[in-house]
Amino acid sequence: FFLFSSRSSKTFKPKKNIPEGSHQYELLKHAEATLGSGNLRQAVMLPEGEDLNEWIAVNTVDFFNQINMLYGTITEFCTEASCSVMSAGPRYEYHWADGTNIKKPIKCSAPKYIDYLMTWVQDQLDDETLFPSKIGVPFPKNFMSVAKTILKRLFRVYAHIYHQHFDSVMQLQEEAHLNTSFKHFIFFVQEFNLIDRRELAPLQELIEKLGSKDR
Repeated sequence: FFLFSSRSSKTFKPKKNIPEGSHQYELLKHAEATLGSGNLRQAVMLPEGEDLNEWIAVNTVDFFNQINMLYGTITEFCTEASCSVMSAGPRYEYHWADGTNIKKPIKCSAPKYIDYLMTWVQDQLDDETLFPSKIGVPFPKNFMSVAKTILKRLFRVYAHIYHQHFDSVMQLQEEAHLNTSFKHFIFFVQEFNLIDRRELAPLQELIEKLGSKDR
């Protein structure tokens, strides 16, 4: 069985599943169907009558899974030796802190940083008080700020892949997959104003290019 598993089925962390039959699962299916239409600006809009928190929650889980898979395809190229710091080009370097286990930002390699980051995101997504999966359980008051932090951090994985590993992505012929995923991510965060412009600076040119094709 393992002989036939394709490269892209390899995820960096276990996939986060949304329970089938739940309302969130229906929302995810809706998101997938509208994405298929090819109009990403429209696909990211809040569907009529839906709860904004729930829409953001479902999409955040989906982006986590996508990035998980994209990074999973290039982990062998992202090593302590090749990426001794977590950077996005020569001007941007990230240090890790999560506010609980690691309070003071630490400088670490990209694979270590991304491991910390994805584990932290996973813990947030698995926390029923933050991301309730049961119908009728309300989202907490701080949900939006947690979601913004998650998305801000997930952006850094895209930024690292684009700046440091795009050659590998091209070799694996994954660039269309990466570009579509990132475009969807950017249109989504722009639609709901979820990431500060300054945070997006490492990929500003690419963001402008992706946006101009869709006007």
